[in-house]
Amino acid sequence: MTADQQTIKEKIKKLQKEKDVVILAHYYVDGEVQEIADFVGDSYFLAQKAVDTPQRNILFCGVSFMGESAKILNPDKKVIMVDEYADCPMAHMVDIRRIHEIRQQYEDVAVVCYVNSTAEIKAESDVCVTSSNAIRVVKALPNRHIFFIPDNNLGRYVAEQIPEKDFIFHDGFCHVHTSISAEQIKEAKKLHPEALVLSHPECTSDVLKLSDFIGSTSEIIDYASNSGQDKFIICTEMGIFYELQQKNPQKKFYSVGHRQFCPNMKKITLEKVERALASMSPEVIVGQELAGRANTALAKMLELAK
Repeated sequence: MTADQQTIKEKIKKLQKEKDVVILAHYYVDGEVQEIADFVGDSYFLAQKAVDTPQRNILFCGVSFMGESAKILNPDKKVIMVDEYADCPMAHMVDIRRIHEIRQQYEDVAVVCYVNSTAEIKAESDVCVTSSNAIRVVKALPNRHIFFIPDNNLGRYVAEQIPEKDFIFHDGFCHVHTSISAEQIKEAKKLHPEALVLSHPECTSDVLKLSDFIGSTSEIIDYASNSGQDKFIICTEMGIFYELQQKNPQKKFYSVGHRQFCPNMKKITLEKVERALASMSPEVIVGQELAGRANTALAKMLELAK
């Protein structure tokens, strides 16, 4: 750590205490940002922490849909994004018109919305899910038809685990996870034949078929930490390597390609964290009517996922 970084971290902690701010960070941001956060986790964990923490203000180190979700769940708290331009392309890969079309075609359909989506899409959905709770939540729904949006790969993975329900899929995707190929995994296995392959369900089905374990970011970390094996090929965004190495310094973790990073998550830097705390901006604003409708789907997720 450089002297400049240490100075910035000290300023961040001082500002945070003065302004009553909890710092939430996703596993995909850089390790130096994860290090200064109060809580680091996946989308589900951070949604819970946004509700549970006593601080009046939330600083979110992640992409826009995460800050929106925190604001929707906490209308009386001030939510600040570190970078207002850090966005998730997948969140915009479905529109309201398509949801309305499906509702007209299927009388008993439940619109199940991956949390990686805009507030407008959440407001049109019946329930939200994350990669760690999707199977549990969908199983608990009484509906037979499930319209899973926007991620196609996660939807198909969930459908395989719940064959008794009929799924309608959408064509959204995560560019980071779809960039990981089966060929890359085979090459990585040649280099590290004893390593287990741990994959996120946003990966394509051919990648999942080659995996020893499939799970959310937090589930991948838990699996690697609890496993008796000491070598792993990791098929998700490389920000996860910081937590994996912190918890397992004696174990080896390998990527499968140079494109395993989200440029939007990497917009979150220590310098921007300090600026956001100093100015308490940019603030997340969600209209009251929209927030109320979107909150129904998020609250139902937290209820069903318990």
